Amino acid sequence: MATLLYRLGRGAFRHRRAVLAGWLLVLTAVFTTMASYGGSTNDEFTIPGSESQTAMDTLKAELPSAAGTSAQIVFVAPEGHKITEPQYARAVSATMAEADKAPQVVGVTDPVQSKLISPDRTAALGQVRYEVKKVDLADDSLTALEKATETAKDAGLTVEVGGSAYGSGSPSGGGQSKELAGLVVALLVLTITFGSLFAAGMPLLTAVTGVVVTLLGVHALTGAFTISSTAPTLASMLGLAVGIDYALFILSRHRSQLAQGMDAEESAARATATAGSAVVFAGLTVIIALCGLTVVRIPFLTVMGLAGAGAVLIAVAVSTTLLPAMMGFAGERLRPKPGSRAARRERAAQQPGHGGRRPLGERWGRATVRRPLLTLLAVMVGLLAVAVPARDLQLALPDNGSAAVDSTQRKTYDIVSEKFGPGFNGPLLILADTSHTDDPQQATTALAKELKATEGVAAVGKPQLLAGGDSAVIQVVPKTGPADEKTKDLVEHIRDEAPDWQRETGAEVQVTGTTAVGIDVSDRLAGSLVPFALVVVGLSLLLLLLVFRSLVVPLKASLGFLLSVAATFGAVVAVFQWGWLADALGVEQTGPVVSILPILVMAVLFGLAMDYEVFMVSRMREAYVHGAPPHEAILSGSRHASRVVTAAALIMFAVFASFVPGAGSMIKPVAFALAFGVFVDAFLVRMTLVPAVLALVGRSAWWLPRWLDRLLPEVDIEGERLNAGHGAEAADRAPGERTTVDSSGFGGRAF
Repeated sequence: MATLLYRLGRGAFRHRRAVLAGWLLVLTAVFTTMASYGGSTNDEFTIPGSESQTAMDTLKAELPSAAGTSAQIVFVAPEGHKITEPQYARAVSATMAEADKAPQVVGVTDPVQSKLISPDRTAALGQVRYEVKKVDLADDSLTALEKATETAKDAGLTVEVGGSAYGSGSPSGGGQSKELAGLVVALLVLTITFGSLFAAGMPLLTAVTGVVVTLLGVHALTGAFTISSTAPTLASMLGLAVGIDYALFILSRHRSQLAQGMDAEESAARATATAGSAVVFAGLTVIIALCGLTVVRIPFLTVMGLAGAGAVLIAVAVSTTLLPAMMGFAGERLRPKPGSRAARRERAAQQPGHGGRRPLGERWGRATVRRPLLTLLAVMVGLLAVAVPARDLQLALPDNGSAAVDSTQRKTYDIVSEKFGPGFNGPLLILADTSHTDDPQQATTALAKELKATEGVAAVGKPQLLAGGDSAVIQVVPKTGPADEKTKDLVEHIRDEAPDWQRETGAEVQVTGTTAVGIDVSDRLAGSLVPFALVVVGLSLLLLLLVFRSLVVPLKASLGFLLSVAATFGAVVAVFQWGWLADALGVEQTGPVVSILPILVMAVLFGLAMDYEVFMVSRMREAYVHGAPPHEAILSGSRHASRVVTAAALIMFAVFASFVPGAGSMIKPVAFALAFGVFVDAFLVRMTLVPAVLALVGRSAWWLPRWLDRLLPEVDIEGERLNAGHGAEAADRAPGERTTVDSSGFGGRAF
């Protein structure tokens, strides 16, 4: 790998104009494709093969009005008045009649005629049914519906419009201002790290280029595929974070080699070969983990995983091609000036113990290994304590109860909950197949009676026959809200009772509706969590075994990853379920966590954890292989890698955290979890726990049975084959050409 990347880096440096032109051509191509074929994103959640989705597909074919999306119009009388007063009742009926004329509306339910009045007679709830799903609603459909409420408002009523037609919560994006805030923090960290504003701008430029290509590509695919609105946001968040970090690792290696006097072209090639090898490996781990989301077999999650994987793939490609080309354009301007802070820091790193105070990374490493057992216990106890709330983790898809408090859908949700009961915000649909009964109407009536007597049911609607009369759909309103555990229990109870009801009435029962679909999605995700975790941990063991040729390092890395994930889930529960710091983070409503969070966060954090593991431990292994005692090898790795890993983690943290304020109910907890997880994994696990464990085991950390060593293929991520005139360097070096390398043969700091 290192030999191939050496050639790639040198070729990009030499042919920088062609590389730049190639990326500009890619940008033009994806932009043209998006403009010509791009469509729109949607928030449709489906789970093919589940009972709820199968029943929903049947309804769509036989009774489109029941399978389409719906909206609610809630009317509240002025204080001291009743909604049943004649002038208000007329205004409600007039509004519903006007709503029936709105685009794509297939029918309405007038609350005055259906008696859907609150027990205190101060509110009425009207239903609006559409012939299409939420994703197929025209832009002006909801606008026309809201205009239809002006009659009721003129009569003095408080009117709000909401329901499933308005989606599931607030917008999913964090906003351009939030991403800009992350970029500003990243620029500040990079400037401090490099000591040069010019050098700091290069990782930002390459990362933004990769993100733009990714987003244009994702939006270009919306014309042919169903892509959720969260997929571009996740791709942007991941692409920006890893794009900056990957460029940081390679550019940091390049400047370190330049500070030691290496030729600019040779340095760019070697930085791409060595640090670039680690970048490719780290990127592949993220890509594999994200692509692994396809095994869950939920379309919207598959799309999110593939979009994120695409963003990481492009970030790797940009870092290993466009960045070396930019190094070529920059030339000698990236070389630290003699006597500058950056030059002094590099000299101090190469001559530990001389020339002044030790680097902070080495001092931190010495502190962790001075009493390694105490350090190990302190970190583990602390992380396990933070992980305790994870036992209460509850999963659900977001609903309008998590929307912004000033939005019309949230106001509708709150009024309906208060006046009618939370179950009216998420009714269930019961599809009854009566084709095998002697009297379908009698079977349907008997089934409705059984449903009314079921514990947890607040109301049962009048059965509606499907085409042909051999099936019916019955609306069931739970006593609890869509995200409540008791609603899930009710769905499971109905499904458990379905065989008995079929024997008694002859009707085959299936539970569907938006709420039931959400419950099935959450159950599928929860059931896939442990198998996915085993796959991820197994993958980490295999990859690290190949890279470090050690048994202890992979086991330690996997344990650290599990500790990071557990602590992250604990923090998420504390904030989003228990309400700790909820106001400060803009959490609109506490409750179950979005069901995609655990498996998605595990996939992303796995890749990032392996990033830091590689960048920290590879430098330690390099020192050990070149003769340093185990203790000194740990300090060498901390001295050389800590500064760059710290900068990378701070940038990751800043980018993810910038998506938390103002983000929607889907992205906010995910962004918070990633920001918290990166902070914990980088600073507590990789920079503290890892040195302590390696110090405890000593030379055993690098032991591998000989028979296993012979079986494993060589994975050269440190560029060992580039030394002593081997590989691409020897092939590409012109006669008489000289290179300057340090005594280790690696051209300075590895990472």
